[in-house]
Amino acid sequence: MAKDGNGHAAAMRKLRRLVKGIRVAMMTTTTEDGTLHSRPMATSEALDEDGALWFFTSAETEKVREINADHHVNVAYSDPENDRYVSITGMARVVRNKEKMQKLWSPMLRIWFPRGLDEPDIALLRVEVERAEYWDPSAGLLSAIVSRVRSAVTGNPGFPARHGRIDLRPEEETQRAA
Repeated sequence: MAKDGNGHAAAMRKLRRLVKGIRVAMMTTTTEDGTLHSRPMATSEALDEDGALWFFTSAETEKVREINADHHVNVAYSDPENDRYVSITGMARVVRNKEKMQKLWSPMLRIWFPRGLDEPDIALLRVEVERAEYWDPSAGLLSAIVSRVRSAVTGNPGFPARHGRIDLRPEEETQRAA
């Protein structure tokens, strides 16, 4: 996707649309021995103005230790009802900004943080999105139904969704990677 201002803004809009309404994602980190470790996380903010995802966490967790050792994460969103799937890669870091926490706080978070923002080890995870890959049924409902019927009749699995990639890295990073 283009890196100029308009291209970046369009990519952000598209990614926001793709994850909109999917509250829980699977966040994958890497353990000390290189094993991948996934867990469900409730998204507090999907793609802020800087292109970051935000999650509340306890600072004293295995996940935070893994992120401090290796900032690379994958965040996967799944909406099977609508055949919409998004896999996001980025760099995560722990943030302890009370103002940001107040902005993102939701009463539902009391399930994990009974003392609210007064929890001693409450923190945020900020994931700076670098790339995303998606499968989206942008062809519409009729196309999805036809594809499923065709799969049932022929026995060949079909996937009615359109597959694409979004790159939100700064242009100079993209050129270095090429």
